[in-house]
Amino acid sequence: MSRPVTRPAVPANLATLLTASAERVAARIAVRLGAETLSYAELADGSARTVAVLRDHGVGPGDRVGLMVPNVPAFAVLYYAILRAGAVVVPMNPLLKAREVRHCLADSGAALLLTWEDHAAEGCAAAADCGTPHLVVGPASLRELWAAHEPVPEVADRAGEDTAVILYTSGTTGTPKGAELTHANLTRNTEVCARTLLRLGEDDVIFGGLPLFHSFGQVVGLNCAVAAGACLTLLARFDPAEVPALIERDRVTVFLGVPTMYASLLARGGPGTADASSLRLCISGGAALPVEVLHGFETAFGCTVLEGYGLSETSPVASFNHPEGPRRTGTIGTPIEGVRMRIQDDRGHPLPDGEPGEIAVRGHNVMKGYWRRPEVTAETIVDGWLRTGDIGVRDPDGLFRVVDRKKDLIIRGGFNVYPREIEEVLYEHPAVAEAAVVGVPHPTHGEEVAAVVTLRSGAVSTPDELRDFVRARVAPYKYPRLVRIADLPKGPTGKILKRAITVSADPADEPG
Repeated sequence: MSRPVTRPAVPANLATLLTASAERVAARIAVRLGAETLSYAELADGSARTVAVLRDHGVGPGDRVGLMVPNVPAFAVLYYAILRAGAVVVPMNPLLKAREVRHCLADSGAALLLTWEDHAAEGCAAAADCGTPHLVVGPASLRELWAAHEPVPEVADRAGEDTAVILYTSGTTGTPKGAELTHANLTRNTEVCARTLLRLGEDDVIFGGLPLFHSFGQVVGLNCAVAAGACLTLLARFDPAEVPALIERDRVTVFLGVPTMYASLLARGGPGTADASSLRLCISGGAALPVEVLHGFETAFGCTVLEGYGLSETSPVASFNHPEGPRRTGTIGTPIEGVRMRIQDDRGHPLPDGEPGEIAVRGHNVMKGYWRRPEVTAETIVDGWLRTGDIGVRDPDGLFRVVDRKKDLIIRGGFNVYPREIEEVLYEHPAVAEAAVVGVPHPTHGEEVAAVVTLRSGAVSTPDELRDFVRARVAPYKYPRLVRIADLPKGPTGKILKRAITVSADPADEPG
């Protein structure tokens, strides 16, 4: 009788992904940004010295630390340092405005905010308002801090169920909620993705154009690369004109992107004169990839593109078109190892194949819950099943398809924009009586943010003024490029009928 295959015990603290690879492949490059590189030994040493810096600022196990840093090698150093200290990472988009940062700091009860010197103003203003200690860092100041501190070699003991990362994600109700992802959530999702989807080895080079503060870039990019001892080559800001040369220069083997990245690379003519022959796999997530773009990209770059599905609440990967079949364009494939998915009705009862319903997910990847939101958590996770709010269908061959998204959610360039949040900002304008924000199709971004506004009686404003008003208060990808002043359609009860709103996405109407 054969004995069952058992997996070795996985250390609880996510930071052990780094320490294990640093012992195994110390001299290999872990993270690169152009000419700047960090070996695994340097990454581990920098994170260990940063633990001492965090201790100087009173950070201990369980404390939340805001991390507002762009795609630079230091993100990896600070991220793993927070984890090594036993604290909880609260990643934030460095482009957020002070009002947005304030909510994340206050809600998480952050003990410290780390901001990058080129993006510090809004974060520092928010920290001052909240009374949150903050530290502005950059390449030179980090080197000075490391030189002044001895490394702390040990990694804090954490249980698998302890929270490692809190990712703030707005719901359709507006106020951002913190999805608590545990060390076990992230470690297991990383291991499964690196082994079964990306099939990473130490010689792989992963394209790091996805933002590291986002779950996709953070887990499938950074954590998977570090777990395998591979290299993550960063691009500070995605520019399709720079990507082919980067692929050739660094011999990128795995490309991670959202549909708008694939579309823009294809629109500029593919790799052009650059040598993209090193690519062996491309991964797409964040939104549906148009079939024409997928086929065109595969032809132009000579590389297979695999589509998948996930949420911040699922750490993030839930399903994928796997390297071996079944694989079909236009689908999100099948659940990853250790994860179950089903289509269910409003009462949580499973539906048969071919019948549309809500996608529900269960497995090692499902979040612990929403930070300090037990009622919302109980509504979202029922009997262990995460209700995604997305509408899908399971085909007879077992492949899943997404047929609709969460009500009202706009996905612009791979980033989620929640209309309620933007509407709340519009309502702060003294001239606005009513506002509705909707998504309209866009050839490059997938969707564009549009706002239709009714002015108060006697009030005067213009689309440009309203656009600039919102632009000054939210991250750049959120504000409505298209603004119309008009009467809003309403139903018998006076409710605004968003489905009856039509806004043309004429590029000529967009600001430069």
